[in-house]
Amino acid sequence: MIILSNFILAVAKLADIVLGAYIWIIIGRAVISWVNADPYNPIVRFLIQVTEPALTKIRRYLPPMGGLDLSPMVLILAVIFVQSFLVSTMQQVGMSMR
Repeated sequence: MIILSNFILAVAKLADIVLGAYIWIIIGRAVISWVNADPYNPIVRFLIQVTEPALTKIRRYLPPMGGLDLSPMVLILAVIFVQSFLVSTMQQVGMSMR
């Protein structure tokens, strides 16, 4: 059981790191939307490709705000919620198996 416990704890740590990195990717996407970034830059293209599917789904449900895009903030809040719920649950399961 200790091997499964350690595996669950390792997956929880990895999920925490990945979700934290995704938050920074969303922030980077929001920043490049404020400036006139080169759309052919590979970094800009990566940020858009990684975040656009989730942001598009959120934009469908948000009312128009007069040019203000709140979808990155909503997505960040959703990722923080998933991070808090998923990682802490996995850590508790992993610790209870010891």
